[in-house]
Amino acid sequence: MDKTDGGHRWHFFRAGGVDQVSIGRGEDLAALPDLDLKNWVALSCPVKGLDFDKRTLELLDGDQDGRIRAPEIQEAARWLSNVLKDPDVIFHGKTSLMPSWIDAENPTGAVVLATIKRLNLSLGLEEGAEFTLDMAVAAGDALAKAALNGDGVVPPQSIEDEKLRAVAQEILDCIQGVEDRCGEQGINAEGVDKFFEELAGFDAWHARGITDADVLLPLGDATAAASELVKELAPKIEDFFARGRLAAFDSRAAVIVNGSEDELREIAAQELTSSSESLAALPIAKVEVGRPMPLTIGINPAWADKVSSFRTTVVEPLIAKGKATLTPEEWVTIQDKLAAFDAWQAQKAGASVEGLGAGRVKELLQSDYQAQLQEWIAKDLAVAPEMEAVTDVERLVRYALHLPELLDNYVSFSRFYGGKEKAVFQTGTLYIDGRACDLCLSVEDAGKHGLMAGLSRMFLVYCDCTRPSGEKRTIVAAITGGNSDNLMVGRNAIFYDREGRDWDATVTKIIENPISLRQAFWSPYKKFLRMIEEFVAKRAAEADAKADAKITSAAAATVTADQASATPAEPKKIDVGTVAALGVAVGGITAALGALLGTFFGLGIWMPIGIVGLLLLISGPSVMIAWLKLRQRNIGPLMDASGWAINSLTKINTPFGASLTSVASIPKDADRSLTDPFRQKRSVWPWVIAVLLVLGLATWGLHKAGVLGKWLGYETVEDYSYEEELEEGCDYVPPEDSESEPEEPLVTD
Repeated sequence: MDKTDGGHRWHFFRAGGVDQVSIGRGEDLAALPDLDLKNWVALSCPVKGLDFDKRTLELLDGDQDGRIRAPEIQEAARWLSNVLKDPDVIFHGKTSLMPSWIDAENPTGAVVLATIKRLNLSLGLEEGAEFTLDMAVAAGDALAKAALNGDGVVPPQSIEDEKLRAVAQEILDCIQGVEDRCGEQGINAEGVDKFFEELAGFDAWHARGITDADVLLPLGDATAAASELVKELAPKIEDFFARGRLAAFDSRAAVIVNGSEDELREIAAQELTSSSESLAALPIAKVEVGRPMPLTIGINPAWADKVSSFRTTVVEPLIAKGKATLTPEEWVTIQDKLAAFDAWQAQKAGASVEGLGAGRVKELLQSDYQAQLQEWIAKDLAVAPEMEAVTDVERLVRYALHLPELLDNYVSFSRFYGGKEKAVFQTGTLYIDGRACDLCLSVEDAGKHGLMAGLSRMFLVYCDCTRPSGEKRTIVAAITGGNSDNLMVGRNAIFYDREGRDWDATVTKIIENPISLRQAFWSPYKKFLRMIEEFVAKRAAEADAKADAKITSAAAATVTADQASATPAEPKKIDVGTVAALGVAVGGITAALGALLGTFFGLGIWMPIGIVGLLLLISGPSVMIAWLKLRQRNIGPLMDASGWAINSLTKINTPFGASLTSVASIPKDADRSLTDPFRQKRSVWPWVIAVLLVLGLATWGLHKAGVLGKWLGYETVEDYSYEEELEEGCDYVPPEDSESEPEEPLVTD
């Protein structure tokens, strides 16, 4: 069917229950940006989970959000149509690009053409020689590994000047680097400016410490260590003074604040060391009312060394020489004298460059290294147009090779419905239960995926796949052929990806839907047989349990036989009501069976139709439901669950579904031997009994229906008609004067 849209005459084909556009000409590609998005099968797809050239997807994904959207496809089609003189060449299956195909009048095309010619000359080829994808990739890799590759990131090893290279390495050591196009870590303009800002901030902060040293550094260079020690001991010292105040508040707490007797007994029973946690949890010194904290004698062994250091490095320099105790007032004085230092430390700037030392920081600030590095980065950026040109060459080659395939899996699903090649979203083939399932998709989260995928009305199997190398992945496979009798969670299978690698697969989840009408037809009978098997198994288990109970009871009775009474138990009488109930039940069943067989054999020559009607009565509802669901099978919800944005109805009818799952069969030219040495030997008696039972039921049914009497030349009492007998005449003549009804003649079989 042809349609006109935006001045271009499109060709549409019917597939999946919807009209899909065919893109197989250069003019189709050029007009693609004008095609109404309502006529696109998909409007978005994820980059992951596609069997497609990864680099092409990366070039298409302009905003690098991990999704390929319709505007990006339109832009690619527009760009390719402008660069090529005749875009029709990309649909001819070419594996290389001829420079003569490029439109030199287009600005982008002119740059790309000049780049290809220059690359050909560098390889010793003619300017107009064909250009392949391998050549484009090699050119891009060579430029990326160059010292200047146009990305604005400079690895230290690419800088020729030794001193400048050392500065670049210092920047990389102090702040987070940026990955260069070649894969190495390097610095960019923002990183250089940030580094020198850090240098300036640290230098100003450090200069304040020198200017206000008397206030900020009361202990000189030892102030930092003293401050750390004070912060470490502060909780225990505060705890000591608080316990003392509690003891002064209540005399009953004087003993408890030092630890209960039970606690001390428990600690004493342990193998103690100066670092024992239970010992360190006790107060730093013995608490007494009005007693200052001792610094020399009576210190908790777990804190003795730190208290001694605190006394010599903090208390004596800040309070008084030879101090042996510490009062609460002196403790507050120490904290006040170190408060300015702590505040100055909290305002520290340029912490990332502190490791360079104040001298190196000042040296770097007084140099012109910042300008030199920025100049080097500018040189790298100057190569950007050349790198972009090489990238455009690779873009052109990859688009020419792969874009038609993507269009057939995005704008339309012609690859999927064509059947000759797999679609990009088909990740491989799952082999399970004697069948090969080709409709397999990658899954990120099986739980979330199943919520949407179930609306596809397909029988779905989720599998966790692993490889010996440790790789893991999850797939979902659509089962569209065979039956589901042996498909269950926990079954193992083999999955082959598009690269031919095999994965161990385990079924983790199943979404059940009809697979075929044949399966639906036999489904009621299979369910009935399963119910019978389960019922028989249940009754057998109950009987086995009762038998075990009887054996146990008999064994117990045997053991205690000498203790039992010699009087025999009175035999249990048969309940007459039970016998009557059984008779009524048997009679009812016999009557129902007789009525059924009478009706059936009464059909006469219409009995085959009766059989068909009975089958339809049993299997009809199941087949009807399956037919409705099979008509509704749609790959759209399955694709949506995988991250696609499907824009139209994409049905999977029965013939197409059968092509997606192939069931095992013996090849036509194969030799087959039917001799089975382990064949189960079957007894003939079950068949004999079954045949006799069928013949008996048939005879009884024919007799009840009166058919058997007619065949054998006699009539039953039920078949006798008094009126017919009078019409035909009989030997009996009633008396004329008799007013009573004539007696019925005796009719015997």
